[in-house]
Amino acid sequence: MSLTSSLHSLKLSTPFLHGTTSLSLLSKPSSSLSPQLPKSPNFLSPIRALKTIQGRVVCSTNDKTVSVEVVRLAPHPKYKRRVRKKKKFQAHDPDNVFKVGDFVQLEKCKPISKTKTFLAVPVPSRNVRKKKAEEGGELGITLESQQQQEQQA
Repeated sequence: MSLTSSLHSLKLSTPFLHGTTSLSLLSKPSSSLSPQLPKSPNFLSPIRALKTIQGRVVCSTNDKTVSVEVVRLAPHPKYKRRVRKKKKFQAHDPDNVFKVGDFVQLEKCKPISKTKTFLAVPVPSRNVRKKKAEEGGELGITLESQQQQEQQA
């Protein structure tokens, strides 16, 4: 009994007992000559790839579902030339708005079914942008020749 009571009465004053020392104190010592690497801030959110992609609707026969073909350019593994890579995705179209040939933007969302994890959102067609630019010039300013024609008329 005296042995156990003497063990209880002993107090070890080491900070390494029961994990009370932080791991930063246990790191390797650094010299003042070695440069300190800056730590990245914790408030930055992680980068999430493939949130939105654009493509063309190739099939809209299913109810509330469209099949969208996305084309991207990737280097050929051997010849290093850029090659078109195509992939088809199933996207949710709740109002059956899209037809074959429409350009849509696919936004990542929670899985709707086994193959549908995107929501189709309309994108203005490319031809409309060019027509608007041609009507008013590149900056929306009428040309001098157009101003002279308007003044004569």
